[in-house]
Amino acid sequence: MLDIAPRVRVDVDPLMALQHDLGVCDAIWRIAPGGKADAMSAPHLPKVAGIDPAVVDAPHTAAPASVRPLSPTPHPGAPGTLIQDRLAGMVSDLTTLHELTERLAREGDLDAALQELLRAGAALVGARRGLIVLEPADGLGPAVTIGLGLGRAELGHIETVPRSATSYGRILDGLPDAEGGSDILPEPDATPGAGGYAVPVDPRHREVAARLGYAASYALPLTAEATGRLGAAVWLYDEPAEPSDRQRDLVGLYVQHAAEHLARMLEVARARTRLAALSEELLPSRLPRVPGVQLAARHHTGPHGGGDWYDALPLPEGALGLAVGSVTGSGPSAVAAMGRLRASLRAYAVMEGEDPVAVLSDLELLLRLTEPARSATALFAYCEPARRKILLAGAGHTPPLVVGERRTEYVETSLSAPLGMLSCWEAPSVEIEPAAGETVLLYTDGLLRRTGDAMDRAYARLHAAAAGVPRALRDDPAALVDHVLHTLLPDGLGRPGPGGAGEAGGCTGAGEAPYEDIVLLAARFE
Repeated sequence: MLDIAPRVRVDVDPLMALQHDLGVCDAIWRIAPGGKADAMSAPHLPKVAGIDPAVVDAPHTAAPASVRPLSPTPHPGAPGTLIQDRLAGMVSDLTTLHELTERLAREGDLDAALQELLRAGAALVGARRGLIVLEPADGLGPAVTIGLGLGRAELGHIETVPRSATSYGRILDGLPDAEGGSDILPEPDATPGAGGYAVPVDPRHREVAARLGYAASYALPLTAEATGRLGAAVWLYDEPAEPSDRQRDLVGLYVQHAAEHLARMLEVARARTRLAALSEELLPSRLPRVPGVQLAARHHTGPHGGGDWYDALPLPEGALGLAVGSVTGSGPSAVAAMGRLRASLRAYAVMEGEDPVAVLSDLELLLRLTEPARSATALFAYCEPARRKILLAGAGHTPPLVVGERRTEYVETSLSAPLGMLSCWEAPSVEIEPAAGETVLLYTDGLLRRTGDAMDRAYARLHAAAAGVPRALRDDPAALVDHVLHTLLPDGLGRPGPGGAGEAGGCTGAGEAPYEDIVLLAARFE
C-alpha cells in the first residue's frame, strides 16, 4: 500500500497564475507548503488543492474562466464617473454639431441654407417656430425673410409692413453682440424676470412674439467676421420656455459657423447676380419691330455666367438679321468675349448680311485673332419677311426648328465645325421658306443640356414639346416659347420672367442651380 502524503488545501488567485503563465494546478504545486493537513471531515468528495475533481483542468494556454478586474468598478457618484459623463456629453454635442454643419454645407442655394439653419436652430433650442431676417449691414442685399411654422398671414405681416414703421417689425435692432438672448413673455399679472424668467434682452423681441401670439422667443444675431451683421434669427415658443445652458452653447456654436457659411454664400450669390446683370446688359433690351414678322426671346444666365447670346437687328430694304451663338467657357471672361463677338457680328451683318457665310467667315477670323484660345458656335440668318425667305449659315450650331400647323421639323443644315476650331472655316448656306403662320425657333445647346438627357433624346423632347403647342398659342411667339420651356423643363428652370412678345424676357431658375445658359429666339412670319 502506497503511502501518499496529504496535500494542503490552498486558494490561489487565478490572476497571479495567469501573470506567471501557469495553470492553476501548477501554481498550487509550486507554492503549496509541505506538512500534514488539518483535521477536517467533508460529506462530499475530497477536493485536491481546492479544485472540484468533476471539473476538467483547463490547458495551460487557456485563460481562466473568470478574472477579477485590475481596478474596482467606480461608484456612480465617484469623480471618475462624472468626468466620463461629461466627456460623453461633449462627444455627443460635437457629433451633433458635425452632422448639422455638414447638412448646412450641402445646401447650394442661399434660401435653402437659410431654411436649414432655421430648422436646425429650432431643434437645438427646442422650439417649433421661428423666422430669419437677412439684411446685410452694407445695404447691398438681398433682403430675405423666411419663416418656420408660421402662417402666411403672420409672415406676410412682417414682410409687408415697413420695419421702420413698427417696432415689432424691427427684429434686427437690439442685437449688437453675438450672445443672443431669450425673452419669456410674463403673464399680465407678472413682472419680467419674476419666477425665474429671463429679463428681456430687447422689448422689440417681446413685441414680435406677442403680436404673433407666442409666449416666448429666443434671438441670435447672424454676424460674420468679414461682412459684419447679416441679420437675425428668432425662435418662438408656444408656452413660456427658455433654452438650457447646454442648448444655448450648442445653438451659439452652430449659428456662429452658419453665419460664416452664409457670408460666403452671400458673396457667391451677389457675384452671380452681377454677372447675370452684366450678361443681360450685353444682350438686346428690346427686340426690333419689323413688318411681316413677330419676335420673342427668352434668356437665362447660369450661375457661372455662360457665353450664350442672341441678337435681332433690322437691315436695309426691310430685311432682318437673326443670330444666336455660344462662347466656350464661363465666368466674366466668357461674358466679355460674348459681348465682343455679338458687337462684331452686328457690324458684319450690316456690311454683308445678304451673305451669311461671309458674315460668319469674318467673325471666325476676328475670333482667331482676338481670342486664340477660345472657340464659339454661331448661326446667322438673313430674313426677308415680305417674301418669307430665310438664308442661313451655321458654324457648329444646333439646327433651327420650324413649327407650324402642318409641320414641325428641324432645318437640315450642313455639318460644320465651330468657329476657331479650324484654320479656315467655311460651310454652305441653306435657304428655307416658312409658310404664313409658321414660327422659326432658334436656340442654343444649353436648352438641350438642361434637360439632363443625351443629345438625341433631348432633340426628340424638344421636337415633341414644339409639336404639342396648342393651336391657340401658335399665333403668339412669346406664348409658344413659354410653352416649350414649361414642357421641356417641367421643374421650373425655364420659367420666363418679365417680358413678352417683342421683348427679351428673362428666366428665373428654381430648384438645383443650373450650369447652362438658355437662349430661345422665335420669329413668326405673317
